[in-house]
Amino acid sequence: MTAPTTNFPGAGALRETGRLFALGLDTTRMVFRRPFQVREFIQQCWFIASVTILPTALVSIPFGAVIALQLGSLTRQIGAQSFTGAASVLAIIQQASPIVTALLIAGAGGSAICADLGSRKIRDEIDAMEVLGVSPIQRLVVPRVLASMLISLLLNGMVSVVGVLGGYFFNVILQGGTPGAYLASFSALAQLPDLWISEIKAVIFGFLAGIVAAYRGLNPGSGPKGVGDAVNQSVVITFLLLFFVNFVLTTIYLQLVPAKGM
Repeated sequence: MTAPTTNFPGAGALRETGRLFALGLDTTRMVFRRPFQVREFIQQCWFIASVTILPTALVSIPFGAVIALQLGSLTRQIGAQSFTGAASVLAIIQQASPIVTALLIAGAGGSAICADLGSRKIRDEIDAMEVLGVSPIQRLVVPRVLASMLISLLLNGMVSVVGVLGGYFFNVILQGGTPGAYLASFSALAQLPDLWISEIKAVIFGFLAGIVAAYRGLNPGSGPKGVGDAVNQSVVITFLLLFFVNFVLTTIYLQLVPAKGM
């Protein structure tokens, strides 16, 4: 006589979450195991960078422009035009830059990672590696996750620079702001921990994008349609995780790091 199975709403989601968390732990543990796949890591870095650099740069320009235009209009209404630059830098570096980077990493790089691993899975390449005693996580997942983290970190710096320059251009040229006031106000409200939390967010977001893409790629449905569905699911799940984790990290940062006084 078999024991009755307990099925309750959300059991599948909890099971998938547990497996995703387990893959994240296994990947973290495998990072320190040798041999490290240097060639695979370099190839993945180059591939992810090649498909994300141009879209990220193009997306960061309107992000910086919208923030600068909105803040410029607001500061004029309250008579605080001299702090437009500082407020724009805080908004771009703390929030917009890591979010834009993560969205492009997940949308372009993560979908490619998921499709690659999913196609290997349905062709039984992953099972063949396990039969031969080769760990798919160490051989395939670890280089891709580390590449996502590294490229996310580098792209975050690029987005910060492009976004700030775009905000400067639109505020000074279109709204008639003062260039000296825009640049001089950087040190009024911004501080070095703002840059650190931005880089930390970028690394964490890159890790999440790589892990989710790898998990869905290693667990696709049957056939090519299952791989396509897995790619769509990986992008959606990553976006949801990114916004939730960003909220948590921002809340912790604002509690631990006091705001700079005027």
